[in-house]
Amino acid sequence: MPASPSIRIPFAAIVLAMLPAVLDQTILATALPTIAGSLGELSDVSWVVTAYVVAAAATTPLWGKLGDRHGRKTLLEASLALFLLASAACGLAQGITFLVAARMVQGVAAGGLMSLAMASVADLVEPRQRGRYQGYIAATFAVATIAGPLLGGLIVEHIGWRWVFYVNLPLGVLALAGLHTRLPAPPVEPREHPLDVGGAGLLAAATTALMLACVWGGDRHAWGSATILGLLAAAAALGTLLVLRERRVADPVVPLDLLRTRTVGLASAALFVATATLFSINVFVPLFLQVTTGATPTEAGLLLVPAMLGITLSTNLAGRAIARTGRYRSYPAAGLALMTAGLAILAVVTGDPSRTTTGIGLAIFGLGFGMVGQVLVVAVQNDVPRTRLGVAMATTTFFRGLGGAIGAATLGAVFAARAGDGASPQDVIDGVQAVFTVAAPLAAIGLVISLFLPHPRPATTPDTPIQGATR
Repeated sequence: MPASPSIRIPFAAIVLAMLPAVLDQTILATALPTIAGSLGELSDVSWVVTAYVVAAAATTPLWGKLGDRHGRKTLLEASLALFLLASAACGLAQGITFLVAARMVQGVAAGGLMSLAMASVADLVEPRQRGRYQGYIAATFAVATIAGPLLGGLIVEHIGWRWVFYVNLPLGVLALAGLHTRLPAPPVEPREHPLDVGGAGLLAAATTALMLACVWGGDRHAWGSATILGLLAAAAALGTLLVLRERRVADPVVPLDLLRTRTVGLASAALFVATATLFSINVFVPLFLQVTTGATPTEAGLLLVPAMLGITLSTNLAGRAIARTGRYRSYPAAGLALMTAGLAILAVVTGDPSRTTTGIGLAIFGLGFGMVGQVLVVAVQNDVPRTRLGVAMATTTFFRGLGGAIGAATLGAVFAARAGDGASPQDVIDGVQAVFTVAAPLAAIGLVISLFLPHPRPATTPDTPIQGATR
């Protein structure tokens, strides 16, 4: 059933609001060497990525909480406006320190964009139709992932690296206008208790320490170094203090009772594992293809198309099926089974390098992943009351980001341990094969987790989320 204009226009504005945050990372990757030549050393420029990732992860849960307390529409507009201001500042940067600071602000804003936009979709669309609309989002992101590096290369080569940031401005302004004029603002229930500022601070500090350990471990510092061990110890101590605090405060920034519900807890765990395995595809397949088959960086990026097409196809088909039946429990299990199979195939075929066999493994993985990420988001949206959608979406976004960081650290360490100095194609083959050999069981763990998701009871109206799933 086609969507009415009352949904199409604000939904398009929501997707357009998320798009700069998605494009930002993929476009920027192409521009980093040029930025290094313009503003500083390549080692310094790595902070341009680190500052963004850490800031986004550390602030995502707070944005969700603020959205529930003060209205998601207002906070989504504020996060988008902040992202655009930071993008303009990045483009104007004359030194690496200023650029890193602007990127940190941009990351803070991105933490709000992703979680609040997902929650706003749930405000806009009735539960039975959310799967279909999440499919549209996944398709848009898949295209952006493919187009990002190509667009970034064209911008850097023909216009200049500053336009990697300026390109966000027209998209963002258009999205801001659509959000302000067409996105409805559901009423917000007044809160009796003050915001848990102490909990927010502990969460940000613990997340920052853990993310820095994941980003730096095995790269800037050895895993056994005092710096990494100190960061991990700090993350553990701060996390313990956070849990103790959140069990006592009246309105915690991290509602532990929400994580204890089966749907939210299991979906977050499955998203963590699924995103961790995705790192093996995004990073190591292009490396493998360049070293073993002679593909150029651009060709290697294009060779990821089978995975992106698989994601787009399966997400949309699953979304339409959920819209018809209101049932979603079987899709994450089927998806994680396909992901496990795809990774197992890649672990085997890397021993005999071929673009064709690699493409088959990627297509199977993509078909699986498309039935996992967005479907689990729908499961969470349909299981929590509207008043907690913001913090619920922030929770899933947080665990996705954490899964990506820990997956990068773990699989990167596996590759380094097996490949050594990576001086020969065989070293790279051995390292990548080890990565897929570890990633496949991780996906299988996600499959087991997904089997325990509860069965939902379908709902048909936007004011009646699918709650009280049968146990």
